[in-house]
Amino acid sequence: MFSSYLWASALTPHQLNGDECTASAAGEGTRLTANQFLSALIRAIHGKNFFVSAWSTATFPPVSPSIVIAIESIEILSEAKWRASQRAHELRVRTWTDPHQARAARGEKHPVHDFLFDYYSFRPAWLRRWHPGPDVVLAGGGAHEFLRWSEYRETSDGVTIDPATLPPKRREFAAWLRDLLVATQARPVFFGCHGLHEWAMVYRLPPGEIRHGAWPLRFPPGELARIVESLPVCCTHFDAFRFFTPAARPLNRTQPSRATVPEHEQRGCLHANMDLYKWAFKLAPFAPSELIADCFALARDIREVDMRASPYDFSALGFAPVKIETPGGRDEYEQHQRMFSARADPLRARLLALCRRLLAG
Repeated sequence: MFSSYLWASALTPHQLNGDECTASAAGEGTRLTANQFLSALIRAIHGKNFFVSAWSTATFPPVSPSIVIAIESIEILSEAKWRASQRAHELRVRTWTDPHQARAARGEKHPVHDFLFDYYSFRPAWLRRWHPGPDVVLAGGGAHEFLRWSEYRETSDGVTIDPATLPPKRREFAAWLRDLLVATQARPVFFGCHGLHEWAMVYRLPPGEIRHGAWPLRFPPGELARIVESLPVCCTHFDAFRFFTPAARPLNRTQPSRATVPEHEQRGCLHANMDLYKWAFKLAPFAPSELIADCFALARDIREVDMRASPYDFSALGFAPVKIETPGGRDEYEQHQRMFSARADPLRARLLALCRRLLAG
């Protein structure tokens, strides 16, 4: 569990020579000399149950360049405390999973919310399952139930997940994800796509091939095509671009591919921020379940705006359109982008910290 951070803004190791620098512990910003900064780090290293888990250039908090030292502590949870967290997580998540499973039992489809379970292949039962994440020890006899997962081990204080059990293939993924998150953090944010990706997915497509064919479009095909052609199409997210119609792909300013994802992903993109949920659950059971649920909550809110800004008419489901075909609608969409980007930044930082912790072993 990452309990505190120390960071020095605009410094390199060679510049830690007594000059004043900005440092922070547990989120409280203070002014320290470099010597004070290093002294605090040494105390943390030698303190009981503390060790340095990462020292690298990064943007947490969002300043660049910076040196970040993540100080990690071991937390021991009593059975009463971790059981309460387990129950709270399940209650929270069931507000999302229960309606989905009830619809599935009735054979009903929801064009907005089902996406989070169909496209993102993480089962509702897995989403409900609680894991504490690294450096948390679960005390009490009930903790032995976690030993059914090979990633857990027993210690003198209780049961904990062991990052050293991360298989080589998953370590490769964690390293790739770390690099993607760092690149995404560093890239200038872009809010000018206007949400045209959903429009490009139906551009000049025969009616029988439209993905949500059971729902009406807000415009006839000719008018929809005119709107797409009148606006700049500049999607940076490959997993949206790959669903563009053949006619729409040449209209996009960039031609992203799977291999170039780290070169294009940026924090203003709704789908890049929605994908934080995917990256979090791909690290399960090492990812704390609260982090996975926080990413799901963000993805769910983004999905609703994504579909409201689409050419489909989902007003019968209570989703008023964001009319990106108008200047006012594009402004409204950008405001949503900015809000989601601000919500995603701390989640991305938590994911990055988790990747570094797992790679530290």
